[in-house]
Amino acid sequence: MEKNKHIIAVAGTGYVGLSNSILLAQNNKVYAVDILPEKVEMINNRKSPIVDKEIQEYLETKRLDLNATLDAELAYTNAEFVVIATPTNYDVKRNYFDTSSVEAVIKLVKQLNPNAIIVIKSTIPIGYTKLIREKMEFENIIFSPEFLREGKALYDNLYPSRIVLGVPEQNEKLQEKAQVFAGLLQQGAIKENISVLYTDTTEAEAVKLFANTYLAMRVSFFNELDTYAESKGLNAKQIIEGMSLDPRIGNHYNNPSFGYGGYCLPKDTKQMLANFEDVPNDLIKAIVNANQTRKAFVTDQILKKAGYPQKKDVVIGIYRLIMKADSDNFRESAVQGVMENLLNRGVEVVIYEPTLASDKFDGVPVIQDYSEFCEKCDCIIANRMDEKIEQIKEKIYTRDIYGAN
Repeated sequence: MEKNKHIIAVAGTGYVGLSNSILLAQNNKVYAVDILPEKVEMINNRKSPIVDKEIQEYLETKRLDLNATLDAELAYTNAEFVVIATPTNYDVKRNYFDTSSVEAVIKLVKQLNPNAIIVIKSTIPIGYTKLIREKMEFENIIFSPEFLREGKALYDNLYPSRIVLGVPEQNEKLQEKAQVFAGLLQQGAIKENISVLYTDTTEAEAVKLFANTYLAMRVSFFNELDTYAESKGLNAKQIIEGMSLDPRIGNHYNNPSFGYGGYCLPKDTKQMLANFEDVPNDLIKAIVNANQTRKAFVTDQILKKAGYPQKKDVVIGIYRLIMKADSDNFRESAVQGVMENLLNRGVEVVIYEPTLASDKFDGVPVIQDYSEFCEKCDCIIANRMDEKIEQIKEKIYTRDIYGAN
């Protein structure tokens, strides 16, 4: 082992886990743990299992001390830090994130290597780190939230907006270890002079959920502005551009869509609302509800464009399920909510999604031939435009004010 190299294990190889593994493997020995043999094989062959330009580039061109493995025991036994980046989907029945994968890793690390420092990067409820340290009777746990975009995960780790470490107050050992870990993240980054914030664990958890809830609120605001403009026959682009020239507002997260989606915002806003259960609120409730209201309005507008209900046998095409062009992620994409609304109205729906190998998605036919897809559909909906569908604009329903540019 080279001098000053740390041994780090990362549990999970999604956007968060793989981007952190690569970032840290530039200067340290990193084991990336997953349960899927095909993902492990791809990473060891220096192929990215997810669509992310920088991840693929770094796997192919950089000298990385990175080994993907199915053997969690091997990875955790000698690690100084174990980074947990396993999925925590929202459980609607419990009104709580499903943190079982996080707890399974903590339990195994405690058994194999009780001296290791666990850094949770999975999104968790506010107050979770404090509770799990007590429940597991294991103090070596800190929390460091991620602020990554899908498809740009490694880029956002190379140029982070900030690094946040949630560390139990009055615990000098963990305070020191948190500073070491922050240094490792800074060491792997390209950006210099990165802001680092140390808080208590619960405040760090709140930073993550409040930040994503604010972003969802911003998306919802511009979507409701667009709903008003479309209802009143106004030019939404002109209104939004005029607003966005105000530097206090800015021109980010201002392009109307079918709703906020993706892996983080839908589940994080629901968890945020659950955390507000015993706290007075109006805005948080409204942010969650606004997404469904937007999708219902968009559904009505699509059917109107297709000539429904005067024309009963309309066929609505879904052009791409992915959230954006540089992603392969369908999870909670807003267009799926619109698709569900259309199906509930008894409308025939077909999908064009070239990244899908199957001929069906959630029971809906997938047409792989683009020409056949265009010919079959009365109206084609696209959350985001691209050059491919510019030629059939007359059939397209979108609220993308920036188009293919």
